[in-house]
Amino acid sequence: MVNITHKNTSLRKAIATAVVNVSKQETIDAIQNKQIPKGDVFEFSRAAGLFAVKKTSDVIPDCHPLPVEYTAIRHTIDGLSILIEVEVHTIYRTGVEVEAMHGAAITALTIYDMLKPIDKNVEIGTIKLESKKGGKSDFKDEVALRCAVIVCSDSVSAGSKQDKAGQAIIEKLTQYNLTAERYEIIADEFVLIQEKATQLADEGFNLVLFTGGTGLSPRDVTPEAITPMLDREIPGIMEAARSYGQERMPYAMLSRGVAGFIDQTLVITMPGSTRGAEETMDALFPYVLHIFRVAKGMQH
Repeated sequence: MVNITHKNTSLRKAIATAVVNVSKQETIDAIQNKQIPKGDVFEFSRAAGLFAVKKTSDVIPDCHPLPVEYTAIRHTIDGLSILIEVEVHTIYRTGVEVEAMHGAAITALTIYDMLKPIDKNVEIGTIKLESKKGGKSDFKDEVALRCAVIVCSDSVSAGSKQDKAGQAIIEKLTQYNLTAERYEIIADEFVLIQEKATQLADEGFNLVLFTGGTGLSPRDVTPEAITPMLDREIPGIMEAARSYGQERMPYAMLSRGVAGFIDQTLVITMPGSTRGAEETMDALFPYVLHIFRVAKGMQH
């Protein structure tokens, strides 16, 4: 199966539909009067559809088992057609569109099976996804930002170690059509960090990402340098990053990163390890970009 461990958990919904066409009004009348020999068509097919939604991962090889939090199956009669609508909700890392479509397909197939003794010309029509929401694309705010990535590391600035965390952040930014206009490496020095943050804010950068110096070693001073400079701290940003990281690595609780605005510049401090930087980016993006829409007074 596809690896989804990097994805965020969110409320995801999908609606799928299917159509069953019968050949005569007598079939519709028998359904409505509950005269079908095999039983109540709507209730039996609804039960079958519910089972199908929950068992999707058992029959579709690449589907992940997931918690189904809600399923509704609705039937509507329109002339000689039975319209089926299946709605599925989950709070998980991947969507439920296949579950909804599988539920619609099995609901339709159950209706076909129940009606075929009295109507030899029953047909299953289109099965399709009508809508889905809750995935990363729903939270993608297209904004034009001036971005900077600053690596805080004694060893990298001295040339004894190659920067990988900063490069990983830059690569992640490109996934959201963002470019690191400024990329610099500085030592783990309190004054240097503050000077760089001040300079980038004065130059009008919208987003500044510091990587390194958020741990517990004596030279890790990035949070101490940045915190007193913040005009408006946003605790939830790093709370989300640590929560995300903690699900994947127990040591994530030791990260002391902070985030907030220096004037109009959003500053986020990230771990210096490549994995920590990547996971922080996965935890925060693209969702954190909504800040800039809110800051501009746009609808939210």
